[in-house]
Amino acid sequence: MSAVREGLPEGRYGRSADERADRKLKIVGSVLGVGLLGLVGWIGWDYVAGQSVSAEVIKFQVVSASEVKVHLEVRKDAGVTGVCTLSSQNEDHAEVGRADFTFAQKGTRVDEMLSLRTTGRATMIELVGCRAAGTTPAQN
Repeated sequence: MSAVREGLPEGRYGRSADERADRKLKIVGSVLGVGLLGLVGWIGWDYVAGQSVSAEVIKFQVVSASEVKVHLEVRKDAGVTGVCTLSSQNEDHAEVGRADFTFAQKGTRVDEMLSLRTTGRATMIELVGCRAAGTTPAQN
């Protein structure tokens, strides 16, 4: 009587083709994941480090139907003249005022109270953006 064998003994001749394919997929997936993480980190760093002027609206107060006082904190390089654009909007989200403010102080941090003239009663202030003087403003 002869015995019929249908396959190789388990574990005797190394890994199966499926195990090798799984290992390759894990390696490729890990390399691609690390590459994607590195790319996202690089883009984030470039965005943050590339801005020589940034600002934050600390608070604002509507003084009248034609004026808003804004407390703005600007961070910039010491030798850079910064320009920040502020926009005010009414309750219908229509723009009622927009102005550029220049900061030529030598310090790296500037706190300033600004007066923004409006054509109607403002209910909101938006910092549109900041840039170094002489550069083109970014388009929204």
